[in-house]
Amino acid sequence: MIHTGVPVGHKKANRLNQISDFDLRLIQVFKTVVECGGFTAAVPTLGVSRSAISIHMANLEARFDLKLCQRGRSGFALTEEGREVYDASLRLLSSIETFRTQVNGFHRELHGDLNIGITDNLVSLPEMRITEGLSGLKSHGPEIRIHIHMMSPSEIERGIIDGRLQVGVVPAINTMGALEYTPLYDEAIYLYCAANHPLFMRSDNTITNDELAACDAVRPMFALSPDGQRRHQALNETATATDREGIAFLILTGSYIGYLPEHFAKRWTQERQLRAIRPGDHKYRIEYATVTRRGRLPHRVLEHFLAEIGSPG
Repeated sequence: MIHTGVPVGHKKANRLNQISDFDLRLIQVFKTVVECGGFTAAVPTLGVSRSAISIHMANLEARFDLKLCQRGRSGFALTEEGREVYDASLRLLSSIETFRTQVNGFHRELHGDLNIGITDNLVSLPEMRITEGLSGLKSHGPEIRIHIHMMSPSEIERGIIDGRLQVGVVPAINTMGALEYTPLYDEAIYLYCAANHPLFMRSDNTITNDELAACDAVRPMFALSPDGQRRHQALNETATATDREGIAFLILTGSYIGYLPEHFAKRWTQERQLRAIRPGDHKYRIEYATVTRRGRLPHRVLEHFLAEIGSPG
């Protein structure tokens, strides 16, 4: 009798010996499907049919001998192995990009990708130099590929830690030890009401703190500075919003007051749809910073971008 060393009833493990270019293409498809939330949602991004995506995923599962996801009437969901493979895929693709960036660094002309994470509603900030920085970067390296990801601050920080992003712009509030924060600019936040709110036509010197505390107000569902927390705690916050646009929507109903950045509210104040309430007393500031990974490997494209926006690398 020949003994194989494999116990009866057990399937021999399918070892993954080498990663081919075809495997990498399948992994990229898998990553896109996960980040889009399903096969159908990934069709526009990948530019192929749903049936083609299904074939690619079946090939990848056969290649790895693992069930990576569940799909059906209940929707798309990763298996436990699928989540592990997705995390490993991010590390693999990040390592490949790091290698490519380092090799490209040997050339005089800039090459490679720059993945940037930015929080919402910053493009209208006068001090924002991201656009100018990207323009200058592109002029130095026409072949550079720039990818902007609109994300929450916590998602940006996680993306930099796991290598999906090289740099982000976030409020410098709850900083993480693994990341390096460099001050970039700050913005003024004021308390606003809309034209159809009872306080709109009142002069500031007639509005008391007790009246403000009695008004329905909007509470933001994102991190605030200590001064911002103190300002919001003084209000009667009966509604919530996950971002600034949601806060503006609620204030513009005329039923709520709330805090907004001065630059973001400017379009409505100019049209007399919003006004700041006692701006000398009810305001705070938020400092924004560029964030990169502490102890990161050299990345020429990133260093040039940081230099363009005036943030030391």
